[in-house]
Amino acid sequence: MPSSAILCPPGFLDRLEAFSQLGSTGDGGVDRVEASMANGEARRALARRMDELGYQVRIDPVGNMFGLMPLAEQFAGQELPWVFAGSHIDSQPKGGRLDGAYGVIAAVEAGAALKERLRGRPVAANLAVVAWTGEEGARFQPSVLGSSVHAGLLPAETALARKDGNGVSLAQALDAIGFRGTDHAPKPAAYVELHVECADALEKSGRRLGVFDRWWGAHKIELMFIGATAHTGPTPMAERKDALLAAAEVITGLRRLADAAPPGTLHTSVGRLEVLPNSPNVVPDRAKLFMEIRSVDPDVMADAHARLMGLIPHAAAIARVAHRIVREEIRPPGAFAPSLRSLAREQAAALDVEPLGLDTIAAHDAVPMAIVCPAVVLAVPSRDGLCHSPREWTEPADLELGAAWLGAVLERLVTEGPQHG
Repeated sequence: MPSSAILCPPGFLDRLEAFSQLGSTGDGGVDRVEASMANGEARRALARRMDELGYQVRIDPVGNMFGLMPLAEQFAGQELPWVFAGSHIDSQPKGGRLDGAYGVIAAVEAGAALKERLRGRPVAANLAVVAWTGEEGARFQPSVLGSSVHAGLLPAETALARKDGNGVSLAQALDAIGFRGTDHAPKPAAYVELHVECADALEKSGRRLGVFDRWWGAHKIELMFIGATAHTGPTPMAERKDALLAAAEVITGLRRLADAAPPGTLHTSVGRLEVLPNSPNVVPDRAKLFMEIRSVDPDVMADAHARLMGLIPHAAAIARVAHRIVREEIRPPGAFAPSLRSLAREQAAALDVEPLGLDTIAAHDAVPMAIVCPAVVLAVPSRDGLCHSPREWTEPADLELGAAWLGAVLERLVTEGPQHG
């Protein structure tokens, strides 16, 4: 069957809609932060569906979920390589129903449809679908956690020891929902991820499909200011050691770095702030900031980081507090595999669509995967560029088109071999 005849898997939209009810917030969004009860419910539903479709379900030690679809044992006397497709099913608190889950459900359904199409035909690769643990980094940091472990960038023991804001480790949380496994999955020879854009370039251009050519780098820093508690009433202002005051200086200063940069070259944020004792009439003695510096240019990232490192002691001096860096994570910018980007464009053309070349500022599991194999991210439009929001939306016809596109790309990879992609 030629790629131009490949259609969206039957019932795909209904299955995606049903999956979005797991952890639903009632306003179009979902709350399935990693290893929560809702996340566990979604994992069990996914495992049941993969089993129904003939996948061999495997759970690794950090909770990554794999559905293995062996298409043939050997080709030309050699064991077949594995083509991976997938994304994640964890979400932000009150996140969107498509971010991550769209790519997983599309891969599961497209893979099963592909197996039916390939009956009796020779293949050059096996297929696996995957739902990675902790892509969002909402509960356990760093983000893209599970894929980083599979890529060998992060030891499993380190990932399992990471704790959430309540002191619960990833190991404990996975045990609580029954998804700390012992299985081992193969390494991919190619990885394809389908995702909503999480930006508005496709919508503005009027294009229905996009290929991510590059990813922005990110420097993530957890910073702690340490002051001293005191009564907010009688304590003289000059004698206070206010950790939150220092944090405020950094928050505004970090934003000014982005505002002063050429538009579209630097993004900064403080997305989370933990304050103790967090009482209205007590001077805070602890303030922990979760900061980000993002750019496609490593020199821009390095310059912003240097300026931030100068800002931190200045803020501490103003507030008369101490400070320390709790954790740093650097993800350099990079480019996805040219071979897979070309293949994706060819298969889009077979569907009579010209895709738009894009940068991704948000991280995806394809980024750590790109370290170990050719990887690419395929995108469909996000209305108003919204992501991490209950208002996240993609037109159903575009969701179907994206799923068909994924199926076409996977067919080429498993029939011709990843080295031809």
